[in-house]
Amino acid sequence: MIEHQLIVSILLIVAICLLLMVSHRIKVAYPVMLVLGGIALSFVPGMPRLRIHPDVIFLVFLPPILYEAAAANSWKELWHWRRIIGSFAFIVVFITALVVGYIANTFIPGFSVALGFLIGGIVSPPDAVSAAAIMKFVKVPRRVSAILEGESLFNDASSLIIVKFALIAIGTGQFVWHQAAASFVWMVIGGAGVGVLLSYVIIKLYKWLPMDENIDTMFSIISPYLMYICAETVEASGVLSVVSGGLYFSYRRILIIGFSSRLRAENVWNFLIFLLNGLAFLFIGLDLPEIMAGLKADGVNLWTATAYGLLITGALVIIRMGAAFSAVFVTRFMSKFITVADSRSQGMAGPLVLGWTGMRGVVSLAAALAIPLYIPGTQTPFPERSMMLYITFVVITLTLVFQGLTLPVLLKWVKFPNYDDHLPPEETERIIRIGMAQASLDFLQRNNKCADVKRSALLNSLVTHWNEQLESEGLATLYDDELRKNYHNILNEQRLWLNKLNNENERVDEEIVRHFIHRIDLEEECLLKE
Repeated sequence: MIEHQLIVSILLIVAICLLLMVSHRIKVAYPVMLVLGGIALSFVPGMPRLRIHPDVIFLVFLPPILYEAAAANSWKELWHWRRIIGSFAFIVVFITALVVGYIANTFIPGFSVALGFLIGGIVSPPDAVSAAAIMKFVKVPRRVSAILEGESLFNDASSLIIVKFALIAIGTGQFVWHQAAASFVWMVIGGAGVGVLLSYVIIKLYKWLPMDENIDTMFSIISPYLMYICAETVEASGVLSVVSGGLYFSYRRILIIGFSSRLRAENVWNFLIFLLNGLAFLFIGLDLPEIMAGLKADGVNLWTATAYGLLITGALVIIRMGAAFSAVFVTRFMSKFITVADSRSQGMAGPLVLGWTGMRGVVSLAAALAIPLYIPGTQTPFPERSMMLYITFVVITLTLVFQGLTLPVLLKWVKFPNYDDHLPPEETERIIRIGMAQASLDFLQRNNKCADVKRSALLNSLVTHWNEQLESEGLATLYDDELRKNYHNILNEQRLWLNKLNNENERVDEEIVRHFIHRIDLEEECLLKE
């Protein structure tokens, strides 16, 4: 039995690799290819029927995926676009759940208001992995990707909170607003607090205890699981705990994590997220036979269920498009009373793309699978469970395939204005090169290391380059341990200056800053091997 499961697991990984190679070849976003590939594999004769336990996704898949997304995100961009990100991550998700709930209650027989609200909460959060994968093929303005990435960090939490309240209402037959409000506040504040607190403790451990690259990497992998479990234990939001902890750690990691650990962890995390995302999207397609079997057992007509899925999908697309364009007019109106990120009229390209990037993904599937077989506390079968699972599957598949395949075409068709959010890349790089050179020279003068410069042809050459405000190309050997240490200190001084520049200048694109920090890490890694 174990050998059979191992063989199936290996074959699934091979299938993921093949599907990804095909997606790169035909330039289709890999989530689309993996879902379609999973559906095709599910009908292969002899393919074992997949039963995905929701805890596997919530506990095994979700924490590291969210943590990595938070760590890769820019706190500066999040804060700059905080209002629109917060609106889409919380207000739009709540409105979507309400509207979908009303539609389900009105048009789908057997759906009460609570059941409608439940399916609304399940399908309300867009999946950022899909949008990010698609936007790799087409260049989009930084503000659009920043808003999408920021929204994705928090909308999962808000939708799962809605699902929890809907399940309580169905189980108890009532909904107490003041209790729900208090619970919501605790889930948000408690979840964020647990994540930041644990991240703070982990940072202190880095400072107090000696660690190497392997321990650092293991701590980075364990951290999201600890944050999620601890938050869920105190009935707070595990998702918000992971996101807030990841953001806090990302903001501080340059100051506490060594260059070698960052490089090692980056490679490990790239592989881990690649595997988890691949399995998650493949599982969506592979779960189709199990979902259809549930429909058949309940005597539900497949075409009728598909029509309901199309109805909900269409409603989701319209709601998000309406929210994206409404955000423009709300921003212009509110700019008369408060300071907004950008009150200028910038055309409709941004809202159009933002509205069309509403692909649903693995979180929606996990939330649907988490619906219990029986109403909590009773032996009564949970009403319309198989219908909700199938509607969720239709929503995920249609939004991924239809919107996922048409989004690249849309991105090539629309003409984005010059938002002028950041300095041009060439100007940013020029500022960084000059600043790094000045920081290096200031370090040498501040620490009276000028005499050491004359003892090393390399340092002397580098100082010449810095004085000319040019970037160093290549690295020679530093034979003297003291000179090697000085050069380590200079590289660290450059990193600190880059971190300061990023925090103080909002027009500097953080992606470029991180690119330069990565290059310094690689340079220091080469120095270590000398």
